[in-house]
Amino acid sequence: MQVSLKWINELIDIEEVDLNYLIEKITLGGFEVEEIINIEVNNKNQISLDISATANRSDSLSIQGISKEIAALLDKPLKSSIYSCDSLKKLNWKSDIEQQSKTFLTENFCSVFLAMTVENLTNTTSPNWIKQKLISSGFNPTNNLLDFQTYILLETGYPLEFYDLEKISTKLNSSQFTLNIENANDNEIFFANNDVQYTLNNSVSVLRANDLPISITGIISSEEFSYSEDTKMLLIEGSIFNSTEIRRRSRTLNLRTDRSARYEKSLKNTHLLESFYKLLLLLRISNPNLKVKLHTFNEGLREKLLPITLSYKTIKEILGPITSNKENEVHFIIPEQITNYLNRLGFDYTFNEPTLIWEVTIPYERSEDITREIDLIEEIGRLHGFNNFVSRLPKIKSIGNEDYSYQTRKKITSCLLNLGLNELIHYSLVNETTFTSNKIKLVNPLTEDYSHLRATLLPSLLRTVQENLKQGNNSLEGFEFGHVFLGNNFNQLKEKENIAGVFGGIETKTTWSSQLTPISWFEAKGKMEQFFNQLNLSVSWQTYANKEKDLIFHPYRTAELYLSNGSDLGLFGQINPILAKKLNVPFNLYLFEFNFETIQNQIRINKLTNYKEYVSYPKIVKDLSFIIKQDFNFDEIQSILYLNGTKFLSEVNLLDEYQGSSIPENYISLCLQLTFQSDNKTLENKEIEEIIKNLQSILKNKFEAQIRD
Repeated sequence: MQVSLKWINELIDIEEVDLNYLIEKITLGGFEVEEIINIEVNNKNQISLDISATANRSDSLSIQGISKEIAALLDKPLKSSIYSCDSLKKLNWKSDIEQQSKTFLTENFCSVFLAMTVENLTNTTSPNWIKQKLISSGFNPTNNLLDFQTYILLETGYPLEFYDLEKISTKLNSSQFTLNIENANDNEIFFANNDVQYTLNNSVSVLRANDLPISITGIISSEEFSYSEDTKMLLIEGSIFNSTEIRRRSRTLNLRTDRSARYEKSLKNTHLLESFYKLLLLLRISNPNLKVKLHTFNEGLREKLLPITLSYKTIKEILGPITSNKENEVHFIIPEQITNYLNRLGFDYTFNEPTLIWEVTIPYERSEDITREIDLIEEIGRLHGFNNFVSRLPKIKSIGNEDYSYQTRKKITSCLLNLGLNELIHYSLVNETTFTSNKIKLVNPLTEDYSHLRATLLPSLLRTVQENLKQGNNSLEGFEFGHVFLGNNFNQLKEKENIAGVFGGIETKTTWSSQLTPISWFEAKGKMEQFFNQLNLSVSWQTYANKEKDLIFHPYRTAELYLSNGSDLGLFGQINPILAKKLNVPFNLYLFEFNFETIQNQIRINKLTNYKEYVSYPKIVKDLSFIIKQDFNFDEIQSILYLNGTKFLSEVNLLDEYQGSSIPENYISLCLQLTFQSDNKTLENKEIEEIIKNLQSILKNKFEAQIRD
């Protein structure tokens, strides 16, 4: 809400208040100042503040309401206005209208309904001072009735609806009609003033003039009866609708307006009649012959508010001591200060001095957000300033132990962070139309985007990668711990925790002189093996069996992973190219999703890792290049090399693989890096050369390999 300080100054004297101090008081009082806005109005600079209030403070969503809050925070009196108690005593029409009220049942979800007719409306141009106030509040003046409507909304917070009375009377062929709130008929067509046609059902209520629908109650009026520049007669409606029902109807219609947004915050009818009176006074300025009649006024029974008991002892326990210049003395807020704060808030109360207990009656407009003693204590702390209380941390005698699940999670997190992945967090609620079948539907979802429980963590991770790429960021490599939910019916639902991740999609180079290349499947597999080695897990890789049904994984570049005891660990593979094209993400993304409990159980039973003593003798590293048929088994080659490389061969790594015009068809060139090292002597090159020759001979004889220089 954009608030003009000049407008605020008309209701409370803040002209001499420092701007930074004012913003600090407003912020500490629970109203966040989002922005300071400088606006030029009538060739003069004005300052406005963009203030956001909590959803339960509908009373503050107006100039009148926020001024009252600022007055309480600054301990300043409100200036005399039409809304002051002294002025209201002069409004005899207010009591006359209330005497004509007819109570109605709450089945219409409307606590107050007020409608007046206005005739002889000849001039609807808005005064310059109203235009200036609208500009300072972020609205563009239209110089017609909409300016008056917007002004009343800004000043009082009440959204009044205008209808063209002459159009209604012409349509009904009568100037006499009754206004009723009724449920719409199924499949009833309604043309709204936003040029959209809505198909209603009996869960949506409409305001009818006799049988003529003129608005969807509390949301939007009919296009047919909207006012225009030629309007001479108005029907003005002001109502207070139930916030829950307005939210429900807005979701049903997928329609949210400025009017419904106000009702959603639970408006109260404290100043509804006065806002009508203010509007009529403004219209009468340019229309001295204005003729006003009360058409309908229905008011429901107002709930009686019971006093709330406020104890001084509880206040001290909750808020604690206040800051003091003397370090060794403890001071608390005194009862006189509390009484002063209740007066500043405008709360009625009685005080029992011997027991130090207040019986506080809450104003009707604050009945939604103040219902308990703790709410009153929060108000006292707000006015005193929470920064003026001493902050003390409790003394902890003992620190709790980390359970094994948390220890495992820390270990896995550390391993994945070391591999360059970032930890991500997503909602466990997803849309049904994600890439997998999410069969568990919520009974009453807030929106369709969060209507099902997720069956896998991968779609959310891929969506995050997609959004980062849309924003121009590099492909995101990340992982997530999360719960997934499986099952077809209520009695078979299962919940388990998984760990999933996505990486790749970024071109890198292994040496400074090489070209940038995307990560290959073998390199991605090596990254996963490095992860398992860090966790001391022995994992077997098997061919993926669910090729045809899965829409996420590549049908031919995916593996099922199992632990040495046969437990199903999960899946690792490349993204399905069809899905990658659909999401517009790189084709060389690699995904994994593992069962967290399976990993945890295996780590628990694993033996401690045996560490070998560091070898002080130098290594000798040799490269071995050869051409071999594509259908080779690398594990077999690696095993044979270890078996015949003598005890000095300590490590065999795949350094490079190449296919090109210089390589025969159906063949591939491999370059292996062989590391030799002895525990008790320095190796000589001639020893290693003999071993290399023997290995080359074995590769030729067993695999028909062609050795390259």
